[in-house]
Amino acid sequence: MTPGSNLPLTTARVAVDVTAPARLDVSGLLLTAHGKVRSDADFVFYNQPSGPGVTHSAAAAGRGDTITVDTASVPADIEKIVVTASLDAPGATFAGTEPTGTVRSADDGSVLATFTPPRLGPETALVVMEIYRRNGAWKVRAVGQGYANGLAGIATDFGVTVDEPAAAPQTPPAAPAPPAPAAPPVAPAPAQAAPPAPPAPAPAAPPTGKVNLDKGRVSLQKNQTVSLVKGGRPLLGSVAMGLGWEPAYRGKNIDLDASVIAYGPDRKKIDNCFFGKLMILNGAIQHSGDNLTGDGSGDDEAITVHLGGLPQEVTGLVFTVNSFSGQKFSDVAKAYCRLSDATTGEELVRFDLTHGEPRTGVLMAKLIRQFSGEWEMTAMGEFVDARTVRGMVKPGAAAL
Repeated sequence: MTPGSNLPLTTARVAVDVTAPARLDVSGLLLTAHGKVRSDADFVFYNQPSGPGVTHSAAAAGRGDTITVDTASVPADIEKIVVTASLDAPGATFAGTEPTGTVRSADDGSVLATFTPPRLGPETALVVMEIYRRNGAWKVRAVGQGYANGLAGIATDFGVTVDEPAAAPQTPPAAPAPPAPAAPPVAPAPAQAAPPAPPAPAPAAPPTGKVNLDKGRVSLQKNQTVSLVKGGRPLLGSVAMGLGWEPAYRGKNIDLDASVIAYGPDRKKIDNCFFGKLMILNGAIQHSGDNLTGDGSGDDEAITVHLGGLPQEVTGLVFTVNSFSGQKFSDVAKAYCRLSDATTGEELVRFDLTHGEPRTGVLMAKLIRQFSGEWEMTAMGEFVDARTVRGMVKPGAAAL
């Protein structure tokens, strides 16, 4: 699995092992829809090994600590069980240590999913996975969120009371000095000009949360993300990713090719759609055909995606553009991508690539399926050296 991806559970009882080259303490927290425990009894770990529907067992041969979830016994007001891991050695971080979460059937031991959080560094504790309820069904989601303040930081974040260590004894304060004798009254000084006003506070930073489509079209900058949700409902109809460009500044035609690569939860390519393969995944993704010059108004090439028709194993889509003719993107004017409602033509999201680099391929945008079922679009604008979609598969996987 990759961060944010999810899979349905095919059995009612699952066991989550977390292993690593170093000794780990693994725990489970039962959370309500508000993202908090109901009480400290919902924190299941080595010193409190059982909770309603959730149990902890210490590491067995070849396995790490295990959190077992019997979904049929989880209380109705519990929405998810988060599985966490922290390093047993005081002060140790996950830098150079790759923990792996493995979800198994608790009945026959068969493996249902695995997840190794990428790019760990100063973290001392992690939320590894979630077992969560969605529309009456249970799923598993890969998380990989790190904390720098250990298991206590995770527990506090989710509402568990953590006892603070006793404060070190302090030296008693010295007796206060006797008050100084009162000074004789002084005549008031002549009026002076008021001191200059303090400088105005710096403007607040813009909010960092993801935006949705409720306020109309969204213009993205590089690395910004929009959730494809409108009116509280995920957008699951048909969308068209239009990609456009203008001929080179010096007037020469340029042949750019738009493509989309579909990936599974393991970042492996499932299929790709481009000018040489105009339909994939039983028609869930369709390409408009090749434009050899970039001439003409509007989108030069478009790729229609029926979001509701994508197979469940498709968890990520990466949209790319390549210069088949070998010209560099530093010679391309006004490259952009825009996501539209394929039924109404309404433009939903736009990303303008304002600065090109002297390379022949660019990862324009990605769509990632979230554990809730909704999709998120992130503007990328990452340049690579590749003249065809084949050369974009590995860079696209690395960008998910």
